[in-house]
Amino acid sequence: MRLTVKRLFSSSELNFAFVDCKSKLFFTRNLMRDSMRIHAICFDLDGTLLDTLVDIGNAANAALLRFDLPTHPLECYRYFVGEGASRLMEKVLPQTCVAEEWNDRLLEAFEEEYALGWRKQTCLYTGIVDLLDELTQAAWPLAILSNKPDTFTQQCVQHFLGAWPFQIVRGQQAGIPRKPDPTGMQLIAQELSLPVETLCLVGDTSIDMQTATNAGSYPIGVSWGFRKVEELQEHGARLVVDSPVELATWLRKQHAEFN
Repeated sequence: MRLTVKRLFSSSELNFAFVDCKSKLFFTRNLMRDSMRIHAICFDLDGTLLDTLVDIGNAANAALLRFDLPTHPLECYRYFVGEGASRLMEKVLPQTCVAEEWNDRLLEAFEEEYALGWRKQTCLYTGIVDLLDELTQAAWPLAILSNKPDTFTQQCVQHFLGAWPFQIVRGQQAGIPRKPDPTGMQLIAQELSLPVETLCLVGDTSIDMQTATNAGSYPIGVSWGFRKVEELQEHGARLVVDSPVELATWLRKQHAEFN
């Protein structure tokens, strides 16, 4: 008995059908990822929860003046900060200075100056109090991951954010690579006993978006911080919010959808 197989599609039609199938599969996978349940919220600190720009800039400029080095307008520090204190010192040094020769002395001076003035003008961004109140009431696990030296991170959180139950607060520590390395996010996920994929990282710089992406977490950018929306989008933000109210609304929907 001979079976007859009919050709139902031309080669071009088959190719189109294959591509269309792949496109639908890609869309479905992305849809599943975007609707994945968020179990915990990790925040960046500077430029996300706290407006620290003036105090950081003033401390860095005071450190530069100790060595008769030129200072920078405070607005420039929007683009200097984000990668830790050591990198900040490298960025503020004049090009005529060799970083290896200056960095340790300048960093020590900066830390002394910042210790004197870390809370002079620093404040919570508008809307953060209500955001954290709502998240606490909804029993969201909360964490903070910052490239700020851990001593200053702990001081800032205790002073400005001590009213809310952050389960983990981690600044830059020896032995743990700074963001955008994913190690910090991975450790936080382990301590919360959660898959890292179920955490979101809320931040204001490309470093934060890259960190979340590298860890496999959900990157959320905020437009009220130090950097522009375009930077966040170009470096992997899957959501950019313009206010803490907007972030609270999105998280509320996430919570309702899976509960």
